[in-house]
Amino acid sequence: MTMTTLSAENATDQPAPTPAETSRKPKPRGRDIRAGYAFLAPWLLGFFLLTAGPMVASLYLAFTKYNLFGAPEWIGVANFTRLLADPDYLKAWQVTGVYVLIGTPVKLIAALAVAMLLNTKYRGKSFYRSAFYAPSLVGASVSIAIVWKAMFIDRGPVDTVQQFFGFPAGGWVGQPERTMPMLVLLTVWQFGAPMVIFLAGLKQVPAELYEAAACDGAGPWRRFTTITVPMLSPVLFFNLLLETIHAFQIFNSAYIISSGTGGPARSTLFYTLYLYFRGFRDFQMGYASAMAWVLVVVIGIVTVIFFRSSKLWVHYSGESR
Repeated sequence: MTMTTLSAENATDQPAPTPAETSRKPKPRGRDIRAGYAFLAPWLLGFFLLTAGPMVASLYLAFTKYNLFGAPEWIGVANFTRLLADPDYLKAWQVTGVYVLIGTPVKLIAALAVAMLLNTKYRGKSFYRSAFYAPSLVGASVSIAIVWKAMFIDRGPVDTVQQFFGFPAGGWVGQPERTMPMLVLLTVWQFGAPMVIFLAGLKQVPAELYEAAACDGAGPWRRFTTITVPMLSPVLFFNLLLETIHAFQIFNSAYIISSGTGGPARSTLFYTLYLYFRGFRDFQMGYASAMAWVLVVVIGIVTVIFFRSSKLWVHYSGESR
């Protein structure tokens, strides 16, 4: 009997390892744990010092009277009850609500339309994708808001073009009824980010579904409503939620276009802009903190509503209903 045979027989005599032994993994050593926390330290410091800490402080200040120069004075819920009697606060919610309800759907419609155009086979598709995405990278900057305002002022490029087609002159910046459309156009121009997400979702839709629908006589609109929309519903839900939250937080463009006044006639008095006025212009930091936490609660409620309603219209692949 050879040595190899003896080794094989001895190996077969040994008991097989139990599942607990095979699944047992070596525990990380203290040195590895310390190294992990060392790598996490910059993020943890940033989170606690720049995010969690200021949030807890603002929650306390929301129940105080604080002007940045003296010690906070506890006043309970007086700041929150004062909100309901503030006409400018209610106007800020009205302006923000109109912007969210109009700007977000129009932006997503434009993003989906362009994504469907870019989903076809054509030359130079990489260039066009980059060109349409570029506004999303710079659109929220102060410089773009300044350029946008210069385009829509009296005797600006837009005013000149509309006069050529017979529309009245005067620009859009100083007209209360035109400032909201101007800001909506600015946010729609920044459709690049949701467009890229829609385009990625369209790539996942099987071409066989469109071919089968076409064989059954379904037209372009029928294929869009019965195949594209249901298959894209998870992506649509993600974009809708994200863009709605972003719309509630509009500030830069409103501040620049209104020259930091919220005008004309309070037509650009968005919620975050009014919060800035109360906190850093009027030094009513306790009142501004209360406004900030109301905004957090409202966005949280909207998010919960979106997730609850998603069960009715969002369809995931392989999910039975």
